[in-house]
Amino acid sequence: MKLIDAPLGNRAASRSSLRDYGRIERAIDYLRRHAVEQPELAAVASHLHLSEHHFQRLFTRWAGVSPKRFLQYLTVEHAKSRLAASHNVLDLSGEVGLSGPGRLHDLFVTLEAMSPGEYKAGGAGLAIRYGTHDSPFGPVTIATSPRGVCSLHFVGGGDDAATLIRAEWPHAEVRRDPGGTAELAERVFQPLASRQGAPLALLVKGSNFQVKVWRALLALPFGTLATYRQVAERIGEPTASRAVGNAVGANPIGWLIPCHRVIRETGELSRYRWGQTRKAAILGWEASRTAA
Repeated sequence: MKLIDAPLGNRAASRSSLRDYGRIERAIDYLRRHAVEQPELAAVASHLHLSEHHFQRLFTRWAGVSPKRFLQYLTVEHAKSRLAASHNVLDLSGEVGLSGPGRLHDLFVTLEAMSPGEYKAGGAGLAIRYGTHDSPFGPVTIATSPRGVCSLHFVGGGDDAATLIRAEWPHAEVRRDPGGTAELAERVFQPLASRQGAPLALLVKGSNFQVKVWRALLALPFGTLATYRQVAERIGEPTASRAVGNAVGANPIGWLIPCHRVIRETGELSRYRWGQTRKAAILGWEASRTAA
């Protein structure tokens, strides 16, 4: 990644925030690998070369809960209990709409799929602007068009934002415009502060099956979980769990189309396009904000 796009006055804060998330991710990875041993705070802090006090403050500021409490959210047992609590949520969400407690954290989102002809054209005639910004889960590249957000990728040090966008939209007119996407990035990751505005439009291109899966994912409220089988049943394809998994993995708009909320029936995390540790971070972060 060449640049984190932030207003000049916020560059130092952005670099600090990104450094913080890097440490958080390393801590979560350590906690997951040593979950059976239930490591003490001192051990995790030492792994990060931080004092216990500094680490505790850093982690709690990001997660809203202590590292020990956060670790509980990452256990298979907790995941199974969340699956049970989320039972039939895909069916109920259509009736509940945005009135349920989980929806307090979600943006109002609409999804438009390109026509088959537009899909084949690879975005020809579409003007796309993109920028790379800070987020609670590391740097993120967001691309938008006059028809809506068309790409959201968490990126690492070796990723080139323009290459990611052009791979998805090879014939579109792609322009780097961090100033034009900064407000959008803030809105995406601070939904509670922007619920009064118009719905956020998403634009995707994919097969009919993929689009059906992505629409089903939008029905999963913040803090809930579903299995691949549940999503398959929701779209009327009860034997298509594997195909659902492929569609989930191909999701082009991370976070907003919440593919991170789909896990295995065993309660274990499955693969995530942007890394399993990041998936654990997002799910734990959501759980900490919806815990009673």
